[in-house]
Amino acid sequence: MRHVIALDVGGTGMKAALAGPDGELLHQARRATGRERGPEAVVAGILDFAAELRAYGADRFGEPAVAAGVAVPGIVDDEQGVAVYAANLGWRDVPLRALLGDRLGSVPVALGHDVRTGGLAEGRIGAGRGADRFLFVPLGTGIAGAIGIDGRVESGAHGFAGEIGHVVVRPGGIPCPCGQRGCLERYASASAVGQAWAEACGAPDADAADCAKAVASGDPRALAVWQDAVDALADGLVTALTLLDPRVLIIGGGLAEAGETLFTPLRDAVRRRVTFQELPDIVPAALGDTAGCLGAGLMAWDLLGAGPQGPGPDAVGPLGPQGPGPQRTEPDGAGPHRTAPTTVTDPEVTT
Repeated sequence: MRHVIALDVGGTGMKAALAGPDGELLHQARRATGRERGPEAVVAGILDFAAELRAYGADRFGEPAVAAGVAVPGIVDDEQGVAVYAANLGWRDVPLRALLGDRLGSVPVALGHDVRTGGLAEGRIGAGRGADRFLFVPLGTGIAGAIGIDGRVESGAHGFAGEIGHVVVRPGGIPCPCGQRGCLERYASASAVGQAWAEACGAPDADAADCAKAVASGDPRALAVWQDAVDALADGLVTALTLLDPRVLIIGGGLAEAGETLFTPLRDAVRRRVTFQELPDIVPAALGDTAGCLGAGLMAWDLLGAGPQGPGPDAVGPLGPQGPGPQRTEPDGAGPHRTAPTTVTDPEVTT
C-alpha cells in the first residue's frame, strides 16, 4: 500500500505517522525529542525516527514510503527546506529536508512550519473542509495563525504570514518577547489566561483550564479574567478578518478545549465589533493533536500530486505555486542570525 511518512516535531516531543493517500493515519508513534542533549541530538533523533518508520512501513505494507513531510516549530524556510531557528530545540539553519531525503533513500521531503501545517490539515480535512478561505488560530502557549486559500496555506514573502499573536491589541500594554507591547498573545493565549487567573485567585499553579472551570461555576473573578481575554481575542480576530475576509475562522489549541465557555462569548464579542465586514463561521478545530501529523502527510502527498486537495483549482500544495525562496532582512539585534547549528540561549517568541 502506498504511504508517506509524517512527522510533527514539538518542543518536547515528536509525533509521527504513516499516512495513506486519503489522509488517514495508518500507524502512529511518539517519542521525546531529547532536546536536553543538544540540537545535534534532536536532529539525529528525528532522522532515526523517520528511518524506523520507513522500515516499519516497508515491512507492514510491502513497500517503503514514497515521500515524507515534517512540521517543525520556530522560523522555517519551507522553500529551501531549512529549519532556520527554534530556541526551544536549540537549532539554527538545519537543512532538514536534505538530511531526511538522504536518510530515507532520496525520497521527496516537504518541510513546513508546525502551525501552518496543522492549519493545512484543519482546512482540507478538518473544521474548514470545503471552505475556500479560512483562518486557523491555535490558542496555546502563544497565539499563531494559518491563512488558508484554496486548499493551500500562505507562508508570506518572508515566512511570517499569520502571526496574529503579535498584532497589538492593547497599545503600550504588557511587554512581549517580540519587542512590542500589548501583543494579542500576552492577553488571550492559554498561558496568559492561566497567569492572570493564578494572580486573581492567589493559586500560583492555577492554569487556563482551572479558570474555565471557575467561569462555568460562576466565579466573578474568573468571569472578569475570562472576559478580558475574550475581548482582546475578539479585537485581534476582527483585525484579521477585516484584512483577510475568511469564510471560516477555526479556533484551536488548549484554550479552545473550554468549548462553549469560550465560543459563546467569543462569537458575541466578534459580532458586536463587526460593522461592514462579513461575519465568518467561528468553529472549534476538529483534529486535535493529530493536526500536525495529518498536515505533514498532506504536504508529502502534495509533492507527488496526490492525496486530498482543497476546494480551489490551484490547490497544488501547502504553499501553492513556488517562487523565489524567502529572503530575510532583520535589523541588528532584532532576531536570529543565520549561523551553523548551535545551542541557542536567546529567549524564543513562542507561537
